[in-house]
Amino acid sequence: MLKLLLALPLVTGSLCLLCLFVKKGRVAEFLNLLNVGLCFVISILLLSDITRSGPRYDFNGFIYVDTLGGFFLCLTLMVSLAVSIYSISYMRQAVEKAEIDKHLCHYYLLLNLFVFTMMIVTTTGNLGVIWISIEGTTLVSAFLVGFYNEKNSLEAAWKYLIICTVGITFALFGTVLFYYASLHIPFELRNTLNWFEMTRFADRLDPRLTKLAFVFILLGYGTKAGLAPMHTWLPDAHSQAPTPMSALLSGVLLKCSFYGILRFYIIASKCLGTAYLNNLLLTFGIISLVIATFFILTQKDIKRLLAYSSLENMGIIAAGVGFGGLLGIYGALFHILNHALVKSFMFFVSGNLSVKYHTKSMKDIRGAIGIMPITGTGLLLGSFALAGVPPFNMFMSEIAILSAGFSSGKVLVSCIFLVSLVIVFAGILRHTTAMAFNPPPQGVERGEAGTWAILACLLLLGPIILLGVCIPDFLDNVLNQSVSIIIGEKVSWTKESLTLMK
Repeated sequence: MLKLLLALPLVTGSLCLLCLFVKKGRVAEFLNLLNVGLCFVISILLLSDITRSGPRYDFNGFIYVDTLGGFFLCLTLMVSLAVSIYSISYMRQAVEKAEIDKHLCHYYLLLNLFVFTMMIVTTTGNLGVIWISIEGTTLVSAFLVGFYNEKNSLEAAWKYLIICTVGITFALFGTVLFYYASLHIPFELRNTLNWFEMTRFADRLDPRLTKLAFVFILLGYGTKAGLAPMHTWLPDAHSQAPTPMSALLSGVLLKCSFYGILRFYIIASKCLGTAYLNNLLLTFGIISLVIATFFILTQKDIKRLLAYSSLENMGIIAAGVGFGGLLGIYGALFHILNHALVKSFMFFVSGNLSVKYHTKSMKDIRGAIGIMPITGTGLLLGSFALAGVPPFNMFMSEIAILSAGFSSGKVLVSCIFLVSLVIVFAGILRHTTAMAFNPPPQGVERGEAGTWAILACLLLLGPIILLGVCIPDFLDNVLNQSVSIIIGEKVSWTKESLTLMK
């Protein structure tokens, strides 16, 4: 299953390349949707098998998938499936309105390559290959950020490419330092950059080099994950990319980069303990959260608002791991899933609104409830979920992380965390209620977006509501096993604890 899973995007990308020459955009749409749908089903079956029977590996650990990697893999493909469905309506309209001067097949070729590079991040056991694949996501997605070939989009693409390349260079240096920290260990006990092997002798790494290495890893992959103060590429790239790509960047790409941090966190914690690492993550997390709070209040562009919300939520995730403990890490992983669902949903809604109103300016988007009843309702529901209002899913993970903060004794930091969440709550609802209920502008025709766009929104809205009410047993098992991998011991903390807190 694993080999088939990795082969499908490459085969589909090749077929999309052929469609590019014969100009069969509708065929490329079908092939892409079929590919991502099959990959998602296979990933679920693979994850289910892994939770029962243990990790899967091949080629001497070059390919390695445990529960943690399988969780991120399924998340990647779930959002990619929703994006593929949404792209059908959105990109057809873009072609019809001549917003792009490239063929539709080009878009689907790049989309498959982008998904493939993110899949490699989550399915390799080699730390060097993780770096290569994350850099690969930068190179492919830069073309998608600048896809409209306009001044602003090309500027955003170059900014994204330069900043993330500088960041990923730090991550490369950190990876080399991790390897250098192991050179005093007898050769027969180590296997170069194999993650599983390195965790076995992690307690024998040079502590001073390991500390320095993790700082570079956090700076490098943190740049790609959108953590402050290395986040400056994020609002430009998210706002200028085609809306389906904005959803993929925010919903999945940021998480794949954070996955890289987690893999090194596991190794470093066995050498250094967790206090030093948690303080670093908590510092970057709270800084990201506070900076995002101020920008959210002052935004005028709906996609930039969502971009700064991504900065806020990546700060929440980093803070969750930084607070530590079973509850903090469980909450952080759960928030990764919740944010991916909600943010992708909100980008789809924003795309529908931007197409209808011909603008991304929030002051010009008014009366959405009356003009687009389904999309307008989705705007309100999504904003409630994004602001952490119960009973939506993000409330569950945020309350878990906040509880972990107070229980860890970090009262001041937890209070800053809570105040920032309250301010963000007020800011997001102020923006979205104005767009939903204020009198609509003249000349805007009543009507919804395309059928495929509405279907993609509904596909995500279901789990957003469901996960705010209960956590399925399968997901709870996956999260518990992932927490066990991160902390290095078996845990039995379950969803009942989170339900009681709720």
